[in-house]
This record gives sequence, structure tokens and C-alpha cells, in this order.
Amino acid sequence: MNMTSLMTAIIGLGIAGGSAYMARDFVENQTAQPALTEEAQVIEVVVASRDIAFGQAIEAHMLTTIKWPADSVPDGIFSDYASLLPQGGDDPRRARRAISQGELILAGKVSDYGEKITIVQTLGPNRRAMAIRVNAETAVGGFVTPGDYVDVVLTQGRGSDLRAVTIMQNIRVIGVDQKSDEQSDTPEIARTVTVDVSPEQSQTLALAQQAGRLSLTLRNFATSEDGPLQSTRLSDVLQDLSPVEEAERPPTIVIRRGTQVTVQENN
Repeated sequence: MNMTSLMTAIIGLGIAGGSAYMARDFVENQTAQPALTEEAQVIEVVVASRDIAFGQAIEAHMLTTIKWPADSVPDGIFSDYASLLPQGGDDPRRARRAISQGELILAGKVSDYGEKITIVQTLGPNRRAMAIRVNAETAVGGFVTPGDYVDVVLTQGRGSDLRAVTIMQNIRVIGVDQKSDEQSDTPEIARTVTVDVSPEQSQTLALAQQAGRLSLTLRNFATSEDGPLQSTRLSDVLQDLSPVEEAERPPTIVIRRGTQVTVQENN
């Protein structure tokens, strides 16, 4: 190999080595930069480390912190325990509604220190809580629980005038007897069911309870209201004709020959 070829090879190796070094440095810088940027754009927020029931006191062992993108943090978050847990002998905050494990703890979901939590906190603006007298038969065998949606059916009258009509649809149940925990799915026989209604609906329920017997029917969560339903009377149920129309039955002739009996259609 002559001197020119040797110098060309040395220069080529030098260029290749320098290019590889620069490429490695560029890749390392690009990899490190997003990590620094990501670290600068997240903050710690407090979340529930376990399910917290409605009205339950907020305690330290129920909480944990996670990192959250700073540009998408909702209003009312808690970034540390100190601003959430009681200090200096204060009474604890309580859950205004059920909070699931891993859910963000927000100011709107918890009470002030020592604030009393009642079923009223579950009501929306201009809404009312009203109790309905029920038993096993009228409350779907005890399978109605807080958080369910029901229709209210009024049965009224006597004898042939007995009738049933749906007076309300898609009504939210907020309490069963003294329990209002929507996380509870344990059926029980209740004496009263408390529902979330408008002021006008509360008047209707008050009159209906005096007029007859109220029954609840459970709704599917995905089912919308059916619109006005006609009442059903006892006479509609006790029809003179069977469900099969008499006209559909061909006339028949019974033929007796001694002890033999045959039936044939009279065409």
C-alpha cells in the first residue's frame, strides 16, 4: 500500500469515528431532554388508595400520591396531605360522595373540617329528598339499593275499578332506610326508600301515597324514559276471551257411536 492510500484510509477512519461520536452525543442529548422536560411538567397529587364510602372520615391510610401532568391538573386538587388532613386537633374532613380507589381527591368531593355530611349533599339544585313507604313486594323484593333508578307505579281502587298506572319514571334512589352508600350492593328488606325528586314530583308522591299503594320497578341504567303510559285496569287483565281469538278456532262436531267418540271439523 502506497503512502497516498494509507493517508486516505486514516482520514476516512477519523471522519467515521468523529461522525459516530457526534451521533452518539446527539442521541444521548435527545434522550435526556424529554426526561428533564417530563420531570418539569408533572406534579404530585393526592388520590384514594382504597375505596372511601359516602360520609366516611378521610384518614392518612386511605391516601397516596401519584405524578400527574401539570398542564391537565383539574381544579381543586390536593398536592400534599397537610392541606387535606386535620391539623392541631381539628375534626376530619368527610367524603361528600363515594370515592373509588385511584380517584383524585378534589375539594368538591370532601367536606370542610368537622362539617356534617348528610344525604342532602347528594341532591342537585332545586331537588328534594322524599321517602316512600315500601315492603318486600313493592320494592322489588329488597333489590333496590342507593344509586338505582326506578319507576313508581300507583295501584288504586277496588274490585272491577282496580287499576295501576306509572306516575313517575327514571327516579334516582338516594337512600334505603338509613343507608345512602351507593357502593353497597347488598339487598335488604326496606321499610322506606328515599328518592331524588323535583318539588312538583314530591307533591305528586305525597298525594299518591294517600290515594293507593306505591310499587317500585327497577330500570336498566341505559334505558331512557318510555313516555306517558296508559293505566291498566283489572278488566283489561280479566278478559272474557282467552288470548287466542275464538274466531280462529274452526267449529267442530262431536260424533258418538256407542262407546266411541270422534271430533271432526265442520267445514
